[in-house]
Amino acid sequence: MFTFALLKINDIMNHYETVFILNPVLSDTQIEETVKKFEDFLKNNGAKMVAKEDWGLKKLAYPIQHKKSGFYHLFEFTAPGEVIEPFEVDFRRDERVMRFLTVKLDKHAVAWAEKRRTKLNVKAL
Repeated sequence: MFTFALLKINDIMNHYETVFILNPVLSDTQIEETVKKFEDFLKNNGAKMVAKEDWGLKKLAYPIQHKKSGFYHLFEFTAPGEVIEPFEVDFRRDERVMRFLTVKLDKHAVAWAEKRRTKLNVKAL
C-alpha cells in the first residue's frame, strides 16, 4: 500500500519574484510609502521576504501612461499561492503603480537569484 502525507494548502510556500514600476512623478516619501505598503501586505498575509531591491529610476522601453521612465523595485519572497491574487489586485488598484509582474520561481531560478544577489552584494532579509 502507498502512504501519502497530507499537507494543508497553507503549508505550501512557493518562491516568487515581483518587479513593479512606480510613476516617476512620485516623491521619495511617496515611493517609500508605496513600497512599504506592498511589503506590509505580504508580511501580513504570511509571506516571508527573501530580498528586496530598489533599482532606481530607469528609462522605459516604450511609453507607459505618457511617461518615459519609472522607479523599478523588486521583491523576492516565499508565500502561499492564495496570497498572490489579492496581492496583484492591490497593484491594479494603486494608481502609483504603472506595471507589475509576479513570477513563480522554480529551483533553478531560485539558485540563479541567489547567485545574482551575492554577485551584486544585495543583503537578503
